[in-house]
Amino acid sequence: MRKIPNFGRLRAFEAAARHESFALAASELHLTPSAISHQIRDLEAEFGQELFVRRNRRVEPTPQGRRLLLGLTRVFDALEAACAEVSLPGNDQILALHCAPSFAVKVLGPRLPDFIKRYPQITIRLTSGADPLDLNMAREIDIAISYGSVRRSPGVEVLELGDEEIMPMVAPHLLAQGEDPRGALQTLTLIDSPLSQVSWTDWFSHNGMSLPQRPRPSFDRAALVISAAVDGMGVALESTRLAERELRRGELVIVGGTQFEAIRLPMHFLSVRSAESRSERVQAFREWLQEQLSQGPT
Repeated sequence: MRKIPNFGRLRAFEAAARHESFALAASELHLTPSAISHQIRDLEAEFGQELFVRRNRRVEPTPQGRRLLLGLTRVFDALEAACAEVSLPGNDQILALHCAPSFAVKVLGPRLPDFIKRYPQITIRLTSGADPLDLNMAREIDIAISYGSVRRSPGVEVLELGDEEIMPMVAPHLLAQGEDPRGALQTLTLIDSPLSQVSWTDWFSHNGMSLPQRPRPSFDRAALVISAAVDGMGVALESTRLAERELRRGELVIVGGTQFEAIRLPMHFLSVRSAESRSERVQAFREWLQEQLSQGPT
């Protein structure tokens, strides 16, 4: 059995800590201030420590109380969301997506309003994480979009989301007018992206150039690398798909334009359980995403 205190006591504590008032908590929960006080006293006795500092007309959570409030807020928010999903009309559907963080921010997020407009009956629930999921284990997830590698297992269909071009990109003010791109790459700061499938060593070798040997700043997410390049830290070596908005706005330019040869390879993969691949919500999202990616930048 789970060792969880009485739910009524936790609810009384959360309301009192949020309002910093037993009276306001009592009004919200339709109880008396005395009942709130008794429930919190019982909770403090169960924990063996005080959760509030009592003052004349208000109460203030102790450090332990604030930690408990933070955790309960997340739990209650999740409970509220779960109950809201169960209460959806019968023709509404939940689509749970798990996505590589940079793809979620740079590619999927800007396009999702279009999906929601087209499919108002489908409610998106999006989580993100760098590690690829095993959908046979993560049954609560409908679709996983992973970066770099994908868990291939029986009963799971995997779709490559097309080749991406990996190119060096930089804020335009760092390039002097008429500057030789090869020379610029020998002097500008190169930003490392350790989780990327393509390293600076790979790209320089691919273009028949020598990699300059000097320290390089490093960020573990493509979105952070792109942001650092926009801010003028140096040159990002990333997928032009992930940087599509920055390139379109002129915040970044491709070093050398077409002078260098891009490295092209599939970098993102969509996975879905075979048994659910024909469901209305999964099929709608998969077809919509392929259409969106085929159209290029938003």
